[in-house]
Amino acid sequence: MLSYNEITTGKIIVHNDEPCKVLSHHVFRMQQRKPVNQTKLKGLKSGKMYENSFHQAENAQEAELEKTPVVYIYENKGEYMFYEAGDPSKRFPLAADVVGTGAQFLKSKEEYQAVLFDDEIIGIEVPIKMQLTVKEAPPAVKGNTAQGATKIITLETGATVTAPLFISIGDVVEVNTETGSYVGRVEKA
Repeated sequence: MLSYNEITTGKIIVHNDEPCKVLSHHVFRMQQRKPVNQTKLKGLKSGKMYENSFHQAENAQEAELEKTPVVYIYENKGEYMFYEAGDPSKRFPLAADVVGTGAQFLKSKEEYQAVLFDDEIIGIEVPIKMQLTVKEAPPAVKGNTAQGATKIITLETGATVTAPLFISIGDVVEVNTETGSYVGRVEKA
C-alpha cells in the first residue's frame, strides 16, 4: 500500500479496479487544511484519463504487474499476432488498443515485453528509441532550406515519420516510439 504522498509520477496503482499509471502529481495544502495529492491517472486497460485527489488518510494499492517475453509475428486488419518467446506454437492475437501507439514500429520476429495484470496482457512495451531502415524516401528538392526543410519517409515497419532532406532509402534512422518522431541517422548504407 502507498500512502497519499508516495503516489508519485510514474508509479502504477490500482484505481477503479484497473491498473493506472500516475502521469502527474502535486502535493499541496490549502490554507490550514490537511495536505492533498492531486493526481492525473491513465487507465492501462481502458485508456481512460482520471483526475483524483488523495487525502492524507487515503492509501492506494500499488499494481503488481508481471512481464513476459513475446515475439511479434505480423499485423492483419488491426489484430497483432504474437507468440510466447521460445514456443512458436503458442500464438495469440492482440487488439491494436492493447498493443498501444508503438504498434506501428513493431518489427517482425523481434522480441518485446508483454505487461500482464491478473494474468491478462494489458500492453506491449516497445523500446522508447528504435533503429529502423528507411524503405521509401522522396528525393530532396532544392528550394527554401533556410528553416530546415523536412520530408515524410516510410520505414521498414510501414510507419511514416518526418525527417530531414538528407535522409535517403537504405539509411538506418533512430525514431522515438512515444512521440513518433525522427531522432537521428545511425549509419549511411
